[in-house]
Amino acid sequence: MSILVTPETKFIVQGITGGFGGRHAQLSLDYGSKLVAGVTPGKGGQTFADTVPIFDSVAEAVAETGATASAIFVPPPFAADAVLEGMAADLELVVAITEGIPVRDMISVKKALETSKTKLIGPNCPGIVTPGTGENSQGGCRIGISPGYIHKAGNIGVISRSGTLTYEAVWQITSAGYGQSTCVGIGGDPVPGMTHLDVLKLFNEDSDTKGIIMIGEIGGTAEEEAAAWAKENCSKPIAGFIAGATAPPGRRMGHAGAIVSGGKGTAEAKKAAFREAGIGVAETPSEMADTLLKMM
Repeated sequence: MSILVTPETKFIVQGITGGFGGRHAQLSLDYGSKLVAGVTPGKGGQTFADTVPIFDSVAEAVAETGATASAIFVPPPFAADAVLEGMAADLELVVAITEGIPVRDMISVKKALETSKTKLIGPNCPGIVTPGTGENSQGGCRIGISPGYIHKAGNIGVISRSGTLTYEAVWQITSAGYGQSTCVGIGGDPVPGMTHLDVLKLFNEDSDTKGIIMIGEIGGTAEEEAAAWAKENCSKPIAGFIAGATAPPGRRMGHAGAIVSGGKGTAEAKKAAFREAGIGVAETPSEMADTLLKMM
């Protein structure tokens, strides 16, 4: 099993005619994912890669293809509207890859999500992968920018605010001979869609996910909230890593949300919350998979 997406999930790419969106749309096709349409206003009727139809709107694409998910590769000034368009079309999942969406725009999106059936991953994230069982995990569902070949079908779930650390954890798991159920890069912006806690709850309910790696960063309290819930509700082994231990207070590091301010959001506070919840703490990135596998 998996969470959020399966190898059968049909999805669209908003911004498929842009260079970045087109490149990763092709990589998803090469991975064997069911990319069924693209959306670029004014370019409806064209095709991508000779096989993928392009529509002027998400509503048209969904009506014609039955897609339930979307990847957004739309420039920052227009990306929030692209998310809202996906929500208006009743998509089950929207994955916003775009970096630099204005915080004010994301606050409006966050408010709209409260009354929507749509789940949002991102923005500023690598996306989601449920590996397939083919060679190099092909035949799975890859929505976003994660390198497909490092994945392997298995029973370890990965949640991460960092794209590169997501890839590192996945590769460690694969290299150790294990695999992943689903890998979710939630992004590191200050106003995200799904949080660590949201994804952790889904992994806890997935009978085929036997262990979880949870990667966080300095800034905010999302990791502590997830740890507090896990302590009372999750019996599956969890290993955690917190990036940014050496960051100076008040300075943003990497992601817009990775900033320690007012004495809150420090790496030590997050690691202490993990330990209190019985989550294994990896002190360095190289120890993430080993920490979990020892617990399993």
